[in-house]
Amino acid sequence: MSMQSTNPLKPKAPHQPPGIPKSLSCQRRHTLPASEFRCLTLEDAVSAFEIEREAFISVLGICPLYLDEIRHFLTLCPELSLGWFEEGCLVAFIIGSLWDKERLMQESLTLHRPGGHIAHLHVLAVHRAFRQQGRGPILLWRYLHHLGSQPAVRRAVLMCEDVLVPFYERFGFHTVGPCAVSVGSLTFTELHCSLRNHPFLRRSSGC
Repeated sequence: MSMQSTNPLKPKAPHQPPGIPKSLSCQRRHTLPASEFRCLTLEDAVSAFEIEREAFISVLGICPLYLDEIRHFLTLCPELSLGWFEEGCLVAFIIGSLWDKERLMQESLTLHRPGGHIAHLHVLAVHRAFRQQGRGPILLWRYLHHLGSQPAVRRAVLMCEDVLVPFYERFGFHTVGPCAVSVGSLTFTELHCSLRNHPFLRRSSGC
């Protein structure tokens, strides 16, 4: 439900789409970077869950991923995650896994299919102190670039509430219909995004 190597990624100050501040492009440093994008590790699981719990429980009453599930995916497929760190502290993240069916199903919430070619975005969350600063769009843009650098991944998919559909459409996602997955009384719309010839992926991702 949305509202992935353990080594730090290597940003190169990419050409950014409209609305993303140029001042936020990353540069390599020899000390701890003030702002860093990298895949998550198991050591980041608790911080990720704390951000997610605060972001979702108060609004939906549930979390897309609970702590054991975060650890599960970061063990199986850390390369399908991406975190934004400020001075070494996690401030926003995305966690995904691979899926091998045309549409999402109930079991896609907890499974990672290593032979799949579809990246299922489970969660995008931003720390409360860093919201309303445009970080969600920047992180999603970088994440799509990150996926685009992985030859096996051909498409990104997610499910979200109707109110969030326009946000994801800005990044090339399109609605395919109601999602077969439900969580309690909550229902969702399913969106897909092809990673082939995606306009944001035609330039170097910097990831």
